[in-house]
Amino acid sequence: MVQISEGKLTRLKKLADDKGLIRAAAMDQRGSLLKSIAKAKGVDPAEVTPAHMSEFKSCVTKVLSPHASGILLDPTYGLPASRVRDRKCGLLLAYEETGYDQATPGRVPRLVADYTVGRLIADGAEAVKLLTYYHPDERADVNAIKHAFVERVGVECDYHNIPFFLEFVGYDIKGGEGKDPAYARTKPDVVLDSIREFTKERYRVDILKVEVPVDMQYVKGSKAAKGETLWTRQEAIAHFKTSAEAATKPLIYLSAGVDDAVFLESLEIANDSGVVYAGVLCGRATWKEGIPVYATKGVRALEDWLSDRGVKNIEALNKVLAQGAQPWHAKYGGEKKLNVGRASA
Repeated sequence: MVQISEGKLTRLKKLADDKGLIRAAAMDQRGSLLKSIAKAKGVDPAEVTPAHMSEFKSCVTKVLSPHASGILLDPTYGLPASRVRDRKCGLLLAYEETGYDQATPGRVPRLVADYTVGRLIADGAEAVKLLTYYHPDERADVNAIKHAFVERVGVECDYHNIPFFLEFVGYDIKGGEGKDPAYARTKPDVVLDSIREFTKERYRVDILKVEVPVDMQYVKGSKAAKGETLWTRQEAIAHFKTSAEAATKPLIYLSAGVDDAVFLESLEIANDSGVVYAGVLCGRATWKEGIPVYATKGVRALEDWLSDRGVKNIEALNKVLAQGAQPWHAKYGGEKKLNVGRASA
């Protein structure tokens, strides 16, 4: 049986729907969101204020949280949004600082300087999310720092009996943007080897937040296909199977900023592959088209857009999840296989 603390179990249930699916929305973007708003406004990023950021996040949260089982926010700009979320929508808070340490090679992450897990809980968190950029073939000394970084957060979450959601995102260690065919060819192995690493017990992760293992623009016949293809749909299905089967912990998929139609298609492939996945933590795919609406027409226009297009996006996502996602505890054989104790193993 799998050992889990009563505190973690109670909080995981608050983040899942009544079927055990994690249908969470992500609204923790900071640096990238600020730059996107500035670009849409045609202004310098310095002109986008904390009030703008909080206003945007609060609007998205208010409109979309009734359609989600959880909402991921950040403690920098997102706490006002957490207070307007639907009362049935659980709260995840990000622990990492936006971006990464620019002075150190290898995209080493940083924590929000004035926060601890205890402070995140005091601000209402029912789970802690940590993002780290990760490539299995990065320099050994860099990856050793990241391994220790994740392990420390896992121990801290265990101490407080709060679920630990770990997000790891691959990148091109050769310095590219990660969108070209050369990197795309390596992506299935990057995702697979990253899952193999962070599914280890030493990290004390409760939910793995993972990328889909293929870049959909290189899948033959996909909506995102632009020309050169690297995989057939059946080959893509095989990569979904291989990566998901490597996980010993429940996993959910992230949207990685792709359009909602592309993300939906990737989940349809996951469904066709029959992999055990527990849902999503989906951000920009649902609401990013609302950024220029907000930038040019204001918050009321954004609310109108979200109430129409944004809700349709998230409802379409929920429909696909209902067709293939499984309860988060299915990875362990079902809720009856959980041994609930004072602290997790």
